[in-house]
This record gives sequence, C-alpha cells and structure tokens, in this order.
Amino acid sequence: MPELPEVEAARRAIQDHCVGKKIVKSVIANDSKVIDGVSASDFEASILNKTIVAAHRKGKNMWLQLDSPPFPSFQFGMTGAIYIKGVAVTKYKRAAVTDTDEWPSKYSKVFVELNDGLEFSFTDKRRFAKVRLLDNPASLPPISELGPDALLELMNVDELFNALSKKKIGIKALLLDQSFISGIGNWVADEVLYQARIHPMQIASSLFKESCAALHRCIKEVIEKAVEVGADSSQYPSDWIFHFREMKPGKAFVNGKKIEFINAGGRTTAYVPELQKLSGAQASKPAAKSRKASRKKKDGDDDDKDNEIEEPESGEEDERNVESKPQQSSNDGERKKQSKSNKSTRIDDDDAGQRKPGNKGRRAPTKRKSPVSGNDDDDANRRKKSRVEGKKDSAKISKVNTGPKGRGGHDDDTDDKGDEKKSSRVTKGRQRKVDNSSKKKMDAGKNDKKIKKKGK
Repeated sequence: MPELPEVEAARRAIQDHCVGKKIVKSVIANDSKVIDGVSASDFEASILNKTIVAAHRKGKNMWLQLDSPPFPSFQFGMTGAIYIKGVAVTKYKRAAVTDTDEWPSKYSKVFVELNDGLEFSFTDKRRFAKVRLLDNPASLPPISELGPDALLELMNVDELFNALSKKKIGIKALLLDQSFISGIGNWVADEVLYQARIHPMQIASSLFKESCAALHRCIKEVIEKAVEVGADSSQYPSDWIFHFREMKPGKAFVNGKKIEFINAGGRTTAYVPELQKLSGAQASKPAAKSRKASRKKKDGDDDDKDNEIEEPESGEEDERNVESKPQQSSNDGERKKQSKSNKSTRIDDDDAGQRKPGNKGRRAPTKRKSPVSGNDDDDANRRKKSRVEGKKDSAKISKVNTGPKGRGGHDDDTDDKGDEKKSSRVTKGRQRKVDNSSKKKMDAGKNDKKIKKKGK
C-alpha cells in the first residue's frame, strides 16, 4: 500500500518531468467508483489544454496545480500508482505494472499526454483509490481533514508529548489515524515503533517523555531515509524490520531476534517482543495473542458470538426450560398456528430424561439449544401429544354451545330434541337391564323345580 514515501516519490517524478507542459490529450476511465463526483467526459474537458504548474502532496494524497481550476486530486488508496512512460518511478509489489504490459495499462484511470509527447498514467488495480476534480484541494475534504504531514509539518517533541498524553488508545492505532499525523501507514508505523523500541499496543498517554522523544526521532529518520532513496525498498537499511515483515510467523527474524505478528489498530503488526515490551500498568497484563494462534482458533472453532447461548448455572431453576402451553381456541386453524409458533420457540433439554451419576432424583443441568431440537424422538412425542390434545379439545368444544346456528353452535329447538333423545336412550337402557334381571330369576326358578322333580 502506498504510504508517504511512495506518494512523495510520485509527486517528485511529476514535478521533475511534467511541470510547465500542456495537456493535449486525456483519457479518463468510465469508473465511477474511482472517478469520484464527475463524469469521464467532463473530467477530460476540464483538464484539456491546461498547463501543469506544480505537484503538491499532503499525507498520502497528491494533486496537480494547473494554470486554472479545477485541479485533479489523487487519493492513492491501496494500489494507486503514477507511471511516466520512459521514466523510472518507484514501484511497489501490489501496484506494479511491468514494462511488457500494454500502454496505457488496462488498470489506467487517468491517462495524460503532454505537448512534448511525454505520457503519464494513474493506475489502480484494486479500485480503492479516488480521483477528484477540486477547485482548492487543500481546503476541501479529505485533504482538509488530515493532521500535520509527517515529513513537512511534524510537531516537535513537546507538542507530540502533549498530544499523546490526551490519547487513551494504542500507539500503533494512533499513528495510523490520518487526522493525528498524516502519511504514516502500516509498514512505516511498524518500522518506527521497532526503531523506537515501543510496543505497538502501548497506550499512547502512558508513554514517558523519553519514549516520545525516541518516537519523534524515529519518525523523522525512517521517513526521510525512505524519501531520500525514492521509496526504493531495496535501498532501505538491511537492519530494518521492513525486510522481514512479510515472512511467515515462526520464520521471521531481524538481527537474530524473533518477529511476532499481532493485530494492532485493526492491522497485522510485526514487532520484536524481546525489544518492544509493554511498560507501566500494561506490563503485568498478558501479551496479545500472535497471528498464528488466532489463525488456528479461526480455523478450528466457530467463534460466532451471535450463535452462542449461555448454559444455565447449576443453581438456576428449570423454569427457563418450561415451555408455555398454547391457549385453547375455538377455531382449529388458530390452534394449529399457535402450536407452530410455540414449536419455533421451544427449548429442548440436552439429555431429556437422563440423570447424572451421583445426582439421584435430579435432572442434570440443561443447555439452551437452537429452535431445532437435537432429539428427534422427543420432537415426535411432543407432536403426537399435541395432536391428541388438539382432538380432545375439539371434541370438548363441539359439545359446548358457542353461538347461534351457522357459527359452530345449535339453536334452542335442536338442543331440546337432543335432550329428549338422550333421555329416551337412558330409559331404554335401564329397562333392558331390568328385563334381563327378571329373565335370569325366572330361569333360575325353573332350574330349581327340575332338580326337585328328579330328586323325587
């Protein structure tokens, strides 16, 4: 990702080779994600036949001053880069366009031809850059919102110490904040903190003045050295951590010291634990987990906190696991809807009906589960029970007079007739019992008489 040294190298290339020349041709990509707030045709018309007066930079932003506004402004993003045909400009790995590629590159967003035949192009492979036309770029966002430039406007040691004393966040995160100091990105921050022997997670306000002085000195030294060599990383000092920060965890060493990788300020951070130690109150706290450990956890565990459900403590009552019964309804359709609703919110026991050894008579503490039960037998029993209860409820409801005829009820005449029929059935049943009893007595009497006759 281009940081202050890379953008400054691009600015110097434009300043050295393009200033004083007129734009005779321009081709702007029809890419509204990168070309921000203006159409490609309007952009082309606005810069055509204009002369480049100067090239300016603040932080990681650059703009060209023309002989009249508006001025093209470039926010480099992750892979923005300036290429001048026939001129060596600093290349960085993610944005490099090779000499064998077509010209202008298929990634070109702004192509310009000057009156002497020189051509330059702004490219962006990953389309995170922003190109704008602004009347006064320095006084408008995003440039107006930047903090002091780390190369041109760096605060002195006392100002830096006072500014840090008000910040309760990690020093690496603070250095990446472009509204605090502009131009420092991920690799510059890692290098500065390594050279200053400051842990990336050290709270900014906890730094002593000596550490602030070391930080101030290293910001100047690292950025000035990188700018001096045109951001050509092959010319950076061999003892910089920059050369080893892309290596795999466990295999990265600088000057014989092991490099660890952690997340600080939302970015992967390289540091040397042996030299960069937490101080003050943070010294007693456990160190941050390495990137390697966090990767293992990511691959092996499902840490989606939204899906986690806490277990009830052993002393808690089982009321949390008691599901509420659906209210009875005279309408079968409503009863079924209610049953489905309760089913979707049902909480199942993890081991229904089981008891833990040594805990007789008590059910083992249960876990809350997702709405889909893990026990198919329990679900089947509950559904069967629900159907049986539903039929019983329907049978009871059908016997109750719930309204006028035509709405599930009966009128008075029908009820009277029903009562008469019921009474008649009861009477007939009782009469049959009496008749059967009498018949049995008569048969018994006849049998007795026959026995007596035989005896005589």
